[in-house]
Amino acid sequence: MLIDSHCHLDFPDFAEERAAIVARALAAGVGRMVTISTRVKRFQQILEIAETFNEVYCSVGTHPHNAAEELDVTADELVRLSSHPKVVAIGEAGLDYFYDRAPREAQAQGFRTHIAAARRTGLPLVIHSRDADDDMAAILEDETGKGAFPFILHCFSSGRRLAEVGVALGGYVSFSGILTFKNSAELRAVAADVPRDRLLVETDAPYLAPIPFRGKRNEPAYVANTAKMLAETIGVSETEIADITTENVFRLFTKMPRPDVATT
Repeated sequence: MLIDSHCHLDFPDFAEERAAIVARALAAGVGRMVTISTRVKRFQQILEIAETFNEVYCSVGTHPHNAAEELDVTADELVRLSSHPKVVAIGEAGLDYFYDRAPREAQAQGFRTHIAAARRTGLPLVIHSRDADDDMAAILEDETGKGAFPFILHCFSSGRRLAEVGVALGGYVSFSGILTFKNSAELRAVAADVPRDRLLVETDAPYLAPIPFRGKRNEPAYVANTAKMLAETIGVSETEIADITTENVFRLFTKMPRPDVATT
């Protein structure tokens, strides 16, 4: 079984065929999907999707692009919303200096609020980091000094140092379809050195479809293509990478039940 640890099933791209997309994922061997929150104010839409499908779980949080819109969201509110059985993570939150759609101070403030919620709940924080390696590493080191918290560097495309800092602080590193791109040799070199017990795979669907679907809409079924490339990168079989990454998800996402104890 594979697990898509990060997708966006609430996005309009999927509205007309969400049930079919989940069915295709299951047929491809993807037994779990985590649909990720980008706005707390739209959390109920996320939760309704997770409640509709037994195999879908969700997070609660504010994407850094939307940080300035939701600075009123407190750690207390995140903790309260995360008590629902289907909520298995906090986020996504973090820093995005590539687009800079929110002031950097607002991104950092929101990020630290999400860290506080992850620390209190023990749920993993889904971290978005783009073109912000130094500030991200500094905040992670500072906040871990106040108390450890579980986290994932999602859709990893940053430099080697951030991966090393993340792993050293107890974090996990998740790879998307970017890993399959021809110009991603440096990223594959980073992935090869991440400890096997810290590796995850994801789609970030509807974005970043892996080869051979690049340029098309991504969907959870395609996480199998990223897993295949990750297997080749670290020198294991496709069966082994499925076992490795799935076990890592269940170790990290402690609220997510294994298939034999799944609940609605």
